[in-house]
Amino acid sequence: MDAVHTQGIWIAESLQLSTKQYEHIWLFASHMGDPKAAFLLIFPLTYFVSRQTGVAVVWVAAISEWLNLVFKWILFGERPYWWIKESGLFEKNPPQLQQFPSTCETGPGSPSGHAMITAAVWWVMVSTLASEIHTRTGSKVVASLPYLIYVLLLAVIGLSRIFILAHFPHQVIAGFLTGIVLGVYLSRSIPKSQSLLFYLRISMGILVGTLVLHTALEKAGIPLSWSVALAKKWCAHAEWVRLDTNPFSSIVRASGALTGLGLAQSWKPGGWSLSWAPRALCVALSAMALHHINRVNLPMDYPVLFYTLFFVKYTLVPQVVILFIPGVVHFLTAKAKRD
Repeated sequence: MDAVHTQGIWIAESLQLSTKQYEHIWLFASHMGDPKAAFLLIFPLTYFVSRQTGVAVVWVAAISEWLNLVFKWILFGERPYWWIKESGLFEKNPPQLQQFPSTCETGPGSPSGHAMITAAVWWVMVSTLASEIHTRTGSKVVASLPYLIYVLLLAVIGLSRIFILAHFPHQVIAGFLTGIVLGVYLSRSIPKSQSLLFYLRISMGILVGTLVLHTALEKAGIPLSWSVALAKKWCAHAEWVRLDTNPFSSIVRASGALTGLGLAQSWKPGGWSLSWAPRALCVALSAMALHHINRVNLPMDYPVLFYTLFFVKYTLVPQVVILFIPGVVHFLTAKAKRD
């Protein structure tokens, strides 16, 4: 793999040097590909257009995030920003590379989570949109446009991950291919009208299964904290290494979101009935609410407390989108009609 990694480093250097003036675009693209964007941004946007698609986004994002961690623990992928130093291959000819605040993720690098989860989640939206366009226009050419946009956006996100030294090119490609396969498969098996117990079983299964796998690998002599140690060792700034990029954070996020989805759907089956104008208002209010929820700083000094609050944080996300915001808007619009 040294030859593959070395070539990836030179590609990253070339990309940084030739597109340095577009740094803000690459950083924005990387941010948009963050797995949490599926829950905080894509979910509310899709839910108020199509409830089924919104639920599918949460389901696919959660399952993909869990599988991504499992793959990472098995594949042991390096990350460019630490491999450059650890390999010792660049002492005589060091590349001209820069780290960024979003560079220093602490999990293994293969496959890319940004690429895999984004490809899976966006496939749900794109396939739904393409199907709707084909139904309305009857044109396969017009219906193929969402897929073209999908490929272009994935390419930009992939390049952004290489640009900031978070991933090697082969890790991005592996993430995209895996994500597309997952998107196609999972979009055909979206849970409909399932009970709260179903979601709790899946949520707890993800948590417990991950802990069992972690324990088994550690017992087998495989230290899964190796990537965290390298991140702390080679990140340019210690404050860029954050607990919310720890591999276990992704599992807690997925588990919390599924629990919240089950609670929301059990408390209000079918959701609130709203016309298009109130739905647009719900999108705006949900985006504001989730933005402020995301900004809440959680205590990093006590991991157990952090993960507990992180779970609660993402349990609230589906309830805000499905219950609280639509409920308030429904109450206000109904009151306005009565008046």
